[in-house]
Amino acid sequence: MTDRRNELAGNLARVEERIASACAAAGRTREEVTLIVVTKTYPASDVRLLHELGVRHVAENRDQDAAPKAMACADLNLTWHFVGQLQTNKVRSVVRYADVVQSVDRVKLVTALSSAAVRDGREIGCLVQVALDAQEGGRGDRGGVAPDGIEELAVAVDGAPGLRLDGLMTVAPLTGPYAERQRLAFERLVEFSSSLRVAHPAANMVSAGMSSDLEEAVAAGATHVRVGTAVLGVRPRLG
Repeated sequence: MTDRRNELAGNLARVEERIASACAAAGRTREEVTLIVVTKTYPASDVRLLHELGVRHVAENRDQDAAPKAMACADLNLTWHFVGQLQTNKVRSVVRYADVVQSVDRVKLVTALSSAAVRDGREIGCLVQVALDAQEGGRGDRGGVAPDGIEELAVAVDGAPGLRLDGLMTVAPLTGPYAERQRLAFERLVEFSSSLRVAHPAANMVSAGMSSDLEEAVAAGATHVRVGTAVLGVRPRLG
């Protein structure tokens, strides 16, 4: 366990240096960017080590993995983010441990999240996931709503009991006009965020960037970056 702790500490230090350098280059302070460590496929023991090393935000994308892991770490002061595509039949479970759901992309999901949050007496932060590869009125290959659907979802979240509209999230698209143009994609998301905050000023969270492109996200103005591999290592194959 000591070897693993040292490995994680070294990886975290390198990621911190990358974020700090990106902030400096963009004229931002390090405090403006929150690191979320994506712990999917890794055990609760790693989450505990990360907490020892100062990590306070972790993310998961599969409820069947996240629920038992969150329960095993319930004694820790952590903010849990759910970042995967979420089916409505998983909502009741996710609401029990997630503090923020970053993948809100349809009104039906908003309704289900609200009902579950009210039932459990919780307030869940929600990000509208924006798909920059989606056609008007559609959804993206990796989840998310087309940009023309942002306001409808924002209004739905803002008016739903038990939910709090926190902002926007995107995943760099693999197809379409923004494919392999991460900086441009993230800058577009920040533009959408600025427009959103005219009517919803508290919705100032912009979640973008991962291990390979966190610098582009920070340069564009992201407030949160979601980093997995660079901290935890290359994930084992599933299935």
